[in-house]
Amino acid sequence: MAQEILFDRKMSDAEGLMWRLEKDPYLSSTFANLSVLDRSPDFDRLRRRMERAVIAIPRLRQRVQSSPANITPPIWVDDPDFDIDYHVRRVALPAPGTMRQMLDLATLVMNDPFDRTRPLWQFVVIEGLEDGRAVLVEKLHHTIADGEGSVQLSLQFFDFERDAPEPPALTYDGSQAELEMSMLHNDLWRDLLSGSLKFPLTMVRQIRDLIADPGQIPSHGASTIDMLRTGFGQLTDVDPARSPLWRERSVRRRLEVLRAPFVDVRDAARRLGGTLNTALLTAASEAAGRYHRELGQPVDELRASMAISTRKTNPADGSSANAFSLARMLVPTNDMALVERFERIRTITDQAAGTSAGALGAVASLASNLPTAILTRVARMQSQTVDFATSNVKGTPLPVYVAGSEIVHNFPIGPLGGVAFNLTLLSHVGSLDMGLNLDPASIARPELLRDCLESVFGELASATPAKKSRGSGRRAAGR
Repeated sequence: MAQEILFDRKMSDAEGLMWRLEKDPYLSSTFANLSVLDRSPDFDRLRRRMERAVIAIPRLRQRVQSSPANITPPIWVDDPDFDIDYHVRRVALPAPGTMRQMLDLATLVMNDPFDRTRPLWQFVVIEGLEDGRAVLVEKLHHTIADGEGSVQLSLQFFDFERDAPEPPALTYDGSQAELEMSMLHNDLWRDLLSGSLKFPLTMVRQIRDLIADPGQIPSHGASTIDMLRTGFGQLTDVDPARSPLWRERSVRRRLEVLRAPFVDVRDAARRLGGTLNTALLTAASEAAGRYHRELGQPVDELRASMAISTRKTNPADGSSANAFSLARMLVPTNDMALVERFERIRTITDQAAGTSAGALGAVASLASNLPTAILTRVARMQSQTVDFATSNVKGTPLPVYVAGSEIVHNFPIGPLGGVAFNLTLLSHVGSLDMGLNLDPASIARPELLRDCLESVFGELASATPAKKSRGSGRRAAGR
């Protein structure tokens, strides 16, 4: 029998924060992968694999149960009405469907809100693409797993050969789940009775008294932010985003995808003394600058956020819980040499990574007892200080298959969270597959931004360190 992946029944503070912020559609933390398949998968086989997966991965058959007044983090409970056919579906485009039609349909699938009374995931096969291809949309809520955690989960339905034998069936043991829930409820009551809440109740009362009417937050935002600043740090920064073009925000979405050669970009990043994260943020910053200059609105700097994995400091113990932090930084977008931009961003990201570790967890711990209406309003104000977001997810270097179909491209789609665009990168079999999730209210010309990104990655793949001028004290790029 396969070893069961371990999950905590109680959400972490960070996961609880993401769950509560979901009440505001601007702050949705749903993400997805668009796995392009060389042919339509065997749907019955996929359905059987996912029936097995919901036994091997308890989280996939669990829904969220919040505690009264959010006194403790939400917990995961088994869904007594679980129905695999609600979570595994298939649709078809009028053949031959184009990539653009597929992306438009995938946008609708991804942005359809989850039913909060059911498990927070959905797989949708889109058939009918040109050349006989299909796409598997793997949609998950961030509280289930982060990007790297979702890659671990995918091992339950990935194969490493096209005609791999199906794994042995598993049997769901409901009695073990009942025992775990009984123990968990005892732990929760002990926490409540012992008063071991992580947030000072006196401060909660002060904040609630100050902003008892959440509708007054916009007019009294400064005083509210001043009171919360010591606890929330960067999440209460009210310095506005810098783009003169990307002012508007909406719940509309558009998806674009692009690719770059993995080895060429990785080697170039190493030559320049950085990493793929450095290359990703450099390319996004350069493309954003070109976009603004092309439209006659040059801008010197923009504020970016980057998801940074903390799994190196959280050794693998069988758990697939979220393990990431968020770094925010001002990045240069004025006209400069690409190598010079890489060097500057390398320094900026090194500094940001050193100060952001644990920031999300600390903020979530402080926020755990604040009213949801306050949290969503403060988070909305904070999201308006960021122009764009980036994230890098490790993928697989080996060919993988789903129900007899090979994944030829694997495009990750990160959540917007109130910014103008999110560029997420996933390495897949020698390629850097990227998903560009953007808000059309901000990005009026999405094709232009995609084209700028493609051009920059092409240039970055062949970049070499600048030579140091004789007699100058300037350090060449690289370490």
